Amino acid sequence: MNKMHFHRTTNSSPAARASAAFAIVTVISLGLVACAKSAVDESDRHSSTESDVGSAAPGATLVEGDGHIDDGASLTPFDTSNAAIANLDSRLLDAIQDAARGAEAEGITVFVNSGWRSISYQKQLLAEAVTEYGTEDEARRWVSTPQESRHVSGDAVDIGSWDAAAWMDEHGSAWGLCRVFDNEPWHFELLTSPGGECPRLLHDATDPR
Repeated sequence: MNKMHFHRTTNSSPAARASAAFAIVTVISLGLVACAKSAVDESDRHSSTESDVGSAAPGATLVEGDGHIDDGASLTPFDTSNAAIANLDSRLLDAIQDAARGAEAEGITVFVNSGWRSISYQKQLLAEAVTEYGTEDEARRWVSTPQESRHVSGDAVDIGSWDAAAWMDEHGSAWGLCRVFDNEPWHFELLTSPGGECPRLLHDATDPR
């Protein structure tokens, strides 16, 4: 291996010394900028992972425009003045309305306990679930992050009453509607063609699709 030899000139001119000093200052400045950028990038990375739970505190005030449905409210798939219904994917809305008509013919009224949700609403639900279940891992078995939630994208509905949810579980595939989670008998999505076969039940919301 060849060694590198550095030659020191003792009789350098003032201009050379000034040029060398400027080079040193420039190197130091660039190093400080790189360190600062690294710190900012690390901060941004933590912010993005922590934003799923946090900015919407449990108990924050929500309005109908967030897709919030008051406890005890009787909302049907035809109440399209409510954002929870109006912002559903149009194909899902058509399917759930047609299925509701089929259920009504058999004496069962289909209610929607939750439909489309805003990001803020989903964050609040997740924060409340963390408080209830103790850990985020356990909470995510029941409430997805805003990035993963099919409610936020308008592709899921939670059906009530229990009779209606049971009826939908048995007959919903006639309109392409399928129950998704084993632990949530009320959660339905449009996952097959009308009359088709629904996919296997997922254990919970953390089960990969």
